[in-house]
Amino acid sequence: MDLSQAYSMMGADLGATLSLVIVALAGLTLVVFDAFKPRHAATPWIAGLALAAGFVIEMMNVSRPETLAWYDMLRVGGSAAFVNALVLGAGALSVVLSVPYLKRIGHNIGEVYGLILFSTVGMLVLGASNNLIMVFVGLETMSICLYVLTGFVRSEAGSTESALKYFMLGAFSTGFFLYGIALLYGATGSMQFDMIQAVAAEGTGIMFWGGVALLLVGFLFKVSAAPFHMWTPDVYQGAPTTITGFMSTASKTAAFAALVVVLWKALPAERWADVLAVFAVITMVLGNVIALSQQNIKRMLAYSSIAHAGYVLVGLASGTEAGYAGALFYLMVYTIMNIGAFGVLALLEWDGKEGSEQTMDSLAGVGYRKPLLGWTMAVFMFSLSGFPPLAGFLGKWAVFAPAIEADLVWLAIIGVLTSAASAYYYLRVLVVFFMKPADADSPAAAAAFDVPRASALVLIACVVLLLLFGVTTFALELTQGFFQGGAMAQLAG
Repeated sequence: MDLSQAYSMMGADLGATLSLVIVALAGLTLVVFDAFKPRHAATPWIAGLALAAGFVIEMMNVSRPETLAWYDMLRVGGSAAFVNALVLGAGALSVVLSVPYLKRIGHNIGEVYGLILFSTVGMLVLGASNNLIMVFVGLETMSICLYVLTGFVRSEAGSTESALKYFMLGAFSTGFFLYGIALLYGATGSMQFDMIQAVAAEGTGIMFWGGVALLLVGFLFKVSAAPFHMWTPDVYQGAPTTITGFMSTASKTAAFAALVVVLWKALPAERWADVLAVFAVITMVLGNVIALSQQNIKRMLAYSSIAHAGYVLVGLASGTEAGYAGALFYLMVYTIMNIGAFGVLALLEWDGKEGSEQTMDSLAGVGYRKPLLGWTMAVFMFSLSGFPPLAGFLGKWAVFAPAIEADLVWLAIIGVLTSAASAYYYLRVLVVFFMKPADADSPAAAAAFDVPRASALVLIACVVLLLLFGVTTFALELTQGFFQGGAMAQLAG
């Protein structure tokens, strides 16, 4: 790599990745600011405005052709901008929801918002990577921040236990990931995706496919696909609820986006499609079956998240442009649904332990006591189930249809059946909310459940977006344009 022009190109590269620069600088600013003004009211404003500014910048870049920056190590514009916008949007909404939530649990500390910004930086690098080293840097930057965010409520044993489990298993998966990168480099002599694909096209050996296998293990852990999902239920249950919503959406979006690019640009599709199909089946079946028996809503949504990872893998298993586009669209819809669902749960907590011990039945009748929370939750549950005309239905169609076109009809049928089974536990939440009489002696009956105006606006915005993306197809057509003759296809060539 010729670095003689590094300084002369730096200005252009910084401008191309302006959103990343803004978020990183805002994170550094928060660290210094909070040291002198701890728990200041401006802290979440700095974080939220930085994320919102980055979101606007990336939305402006979505329609631009995809190009490369920083010596071809990062992608900018096109699909990379789309993924970055999802991550930044999820981060901004999570900050809005976190402010009243963290105040209520007595942990409204500046480090939380700084860690959200730094983890977002890692996600931006991960989702826009064009090099295996950048994938690793983004993955670890994101993960280390999420480990800390999971356990920052140190007074709760459940939160600390969740963080420890997440860290130990995450470190283990990092070893697989690094060994995979090392083997791929040994087999191809390059870290760049296009160079790896070019060498693979000429012939591969056991070292190459051993590297691919280890690399996939690392990715499947990060997206909580079975059988690498063991950390997910405990972490989702023990982490602060708004942080759970953030990590279940933004981190999964970034990891899946990186996996899409690796599959599209670096690996021969005909060799790994069947492997992903097997993992998709295991993930969908296991996630949905175990979710049926859960009594804690956060734990139920954790297994639901595992199942949704399986749905995305169905699209990737097709190995087609339509499948990749459908996966990106599904990630957008999933982000909106889960941010909303965890936002509602954060406003309904009464156990003082981040909802880790709060049972589903304890919220009986809350739909009538708090109609806004009840009816928005109804929309999120119906969308997660895949009911039309909500965006969840179009999202599942976007990943199942390419599988059928790729002669994976059996895989699509399993996906549809497991999705139908998921309606039981999603609709059970609504039965508890609206049809089960409230117990006057339960702590939930006496809880205030105040709904701040900003949180209400976030929930309403999520509902509107689910309706909008469910009755229109422009977002799906946008993701399809990234692969069908668009900038991604040009880069892959």
